Amino acid sequence: MQPVIRVTDLTKSIDTGTHRVDILKGITMDVPAGQFVAIMGASGSGKSTLLGLLAGLDAPTTGRIVLDGEDITDLAEDDLARVRGRKIGFVFQSYQLIPTLTAEENVLLPAELSNVANGGITRSRELLTRVGLGDRLDHYPVQLSGGEQQRVALARAFMVQPPILMADEPTGNLDSENGRQILDLLIGLNHEQKTTLVLVTHDRELAAHADRVIMLKDGKIISDGKP
Repeated sequence: MQPVIRVTDLTKSIDTGTHRVDILKGITMDVPAGQFVAIMGASGSGKSTLLGLLAGLDAPTTGRIVLDGEDITDLAEDDLARVRGRKIGFVFQSYQLIPTLTAEENVLLPAELSNVANGGITRSRELLTRVGLGDRLDHYPVQLSGGEQQRVALARAFMVQPPILMADEPTGNLDSENGRQILDLLIGLNHEQKTTLVLVTHDRELAAHADRVIMLKDGKIISDGKP
């Protein structure tokens, strides 16, 4: 079976003007459909850079990235936006909700931007109910707690039923209780939707729930296996 994510000899370097900084150094990995992968490593190890490249938010210096059978390495920005809109859900540490939109409008946004016909309002309400916010549809982000905002972000990420979900420290801004609830919801939704989950985290307890943990150090994979 073809992996849903295939990365081959991926590198990322930046030129500071006086010298070159090598952030990623030859990353190669396959992720099969439905797998929950946690990416760990110290600050500066390249975790978030790798996630950004996988999401098509930045371009590698060398190497190839194939998502769900489509090589995104050299795509133009319009084509990358199409891939992101249809194939990738995002969950960020800082929620990234639009403050002028209600919870329901935030969740509906990916479907509207991608012109995806997948139930619209019915699906958004089902998802918000699933994350425990069925009675907060008309609330704006400022009216919600941090944990509730992250629940909205989770519902939004699953709105277009993407084959891949990427999460960058999704519990990083939450206390332990809210973090546990978000983790339970994330894993539950991931199983229900049969999504491939790639998650960047510093939290070993969170990573212990993954099928696989990839550890980075100085831009290289130093271990890859069961948590």
